Amino acid sequence: MAEAAGGPQPEDCPGSSSAQAGRAAACQGCPNQGLCAAGAAPDPAELSELRSRLRAVKHTVLVLSGKGGVGKSTFSALLAHGLAADEAKQVALLDIDICGPSIPKMMGLEGEQVHQSGSGWSPVYVEENLGVMSVGFLLSSPDDAVIWRGPKKNGLIKQFLRDVDWGEVDYLIVDTPPGTSDEHLSVVQYLSTTHVDGAVIITTPQEVALQDVRKEINFCHKVKLPIIGVVENMSGFICPKCKKESQIFPPTTGGAEKMCQNLNVSLLGKVPLDPQIGKCCDKGQSFLSEAPESPATSSYRNIIQRIQEYCDQHHLPEEKII
Repeated sequence: MAEAAGGPQPEDCPGSSSAQAGRAAACQGCPNQGLCAAGAAPDPAELSELRSRLRAVKHTVLVLSGKGGVGKSTFSALLAHGLAADEAKQVALLDIDICGPSIPKMMGLEGEQVHQSGSGWSPVYVEENLGVMSVGFLLSSPDDAVIWRGPKKNGLIKQFLRDVDWGEVDYLIVDTPPGTSDEHLSVVQYLSTTHVDGAVIITTPQEVALQDVRKEINFCHKVKLPIIGVVENMSGFICPKCKKESQIFPPTTGGAEKMCQNLNVSLLGKVPLDPQIGKCCDKGQSFLSEAPESPATSSYRNIIQRIQEYCDQHHLPEEKII
């Protein structure tokens, strides 16, 4: 979102976890002012519980986009699969898209339910080193609508972070809904109690998507959430027969590459369309293992490697994660 000339700049934002959130002079005119004010200064005891639970999480990556339908959940699922390919790594995938939880189906876990133990809720496991949590596991049917106001959504997100027994985790991937509102502010605020590596922002090439993604980048600046980089999904279609590339979603304003140059953020990579991606999501399979020769698989693997390198470079020493 562009700021008015002379108005408050993103660097003036006190941050959603500050006691001045929504109340500082820089907050005047911000569309999230009311939300920040309502959630400012959380209970210190609550923060201590969250910090204690998340202390065993080494890296946390949020997957964001201002636009719906650009492939956030698909990317989150494949990022989790890609990281978990290393059996020495423990990976957790948290789905906080409360109203549209796609992760259970994409991970082949539809119909599974959450179990409770003495140490909290147990994630549902795809593999021994890949655990998943989603509101989808709490519904009696995948067709059930979740009709909740903001406070109830926020309460469930807090419960997922505080009450799920993730154990020792190398990577916690958080799949978010579209937009820059309740769920996003809540998860950033709650995760501010621990170390967050940053956000991966998903877009498609056309301007109608980039317009909303610019708002998401602005949101990250305002709440002081580091941006790992941008992924351009559906970036052309390579015909499997003639190998000719077509632009299904033309980058009329230069696509993600131009936007990243203008906003000084990293472009992690471009993923071409492949019909097999959608089929694998519907079947709950990993596209990376089902279509290892696809150009899209190669793109995903390069992007996942760049995210790992970023996390390794920005990892805090144990004594600083308090």
